[in-house]
Amino acid sequence: MSDIKFTIDGKECTAKSGQTIVEAAKANGIYIPVLCHFEGLKPAGTCRICTVKVGGRFMAGCTTPVAAGMRIDNMTPEIEDMRKQIIEMLFVEGNHMCPVCEKSGNCELQALAYRYKMMVPRFPFLWPQREVVANTPKLYLDKNRCVQCLRCVREIVTEDGKHVFAVKDRGGKTTINMDEKLAAGLSDEMAMRAMDICPVGCIIRKEVGYKVPIGQRKFDSKPIGSEIEGR
Repeated sequence: MSDIKFTIDGKECTAKSGQTIVEAAKANGIYIPVLCHFEGLKPAGTCRICTVKVGGRFMAGCTTPVAAGMRIDNMTPEIEDMRKQIIEMLFVEGNHMCPVCEKSGNCELQALAYRYKMMVPRFPFLWPQREVVANTPKLYLDKNRCVQCLRCVREIVTEDGKHVFAVKDRGGKTTINMDEKLAAGLSDEMAMRAMDICPVGCIIRKEVGYKVPIGQRKFDSKPIGSEIEGR
């Protein structure tokens, strides 16, 4: 089957059948920001950072498959400001204290805030009261930092198919809960995987949070998206 031809911001691109807009853009060296999306996981479309415009309609780039002849807007002022607003809302609806967070320098939300030059959010801070779960031997769960991307829910599963993390409640009361008994039985490898798959500092592996010094972390030297854009 021949490649699918489409355009992003006027650039002619090709994609394989079945690729989503985010996947196809990446293959063509074009960056579309994501938070809930993670390579290898079934797309969830929960954060909407990847929103693009196709034929005048807004769509989630991580869940929308590419079709022949698509004309996609990705970097317009309207879309970029929408993404910045989402980042700002994620900051104000939680309690993100970047200077004292173990994930600082490795945090995708923090890196996106730098990319979009977020200074003072246009929305009021909510300062919600959220718990920190630290009763398991290998992990702690800081709900103040959670952005409800559902990566942990989709990825961290025991050998017999049980989910270690799950969604509780709906709307503004939604939180991610951790099954403490299942979490206590995780292997060292899976505990590290839980921390690594979290885009923020919500899930932290005990004892190794500061293993990589500040200044040598993922986004300390190169901005998010630079590996795709060739910067």
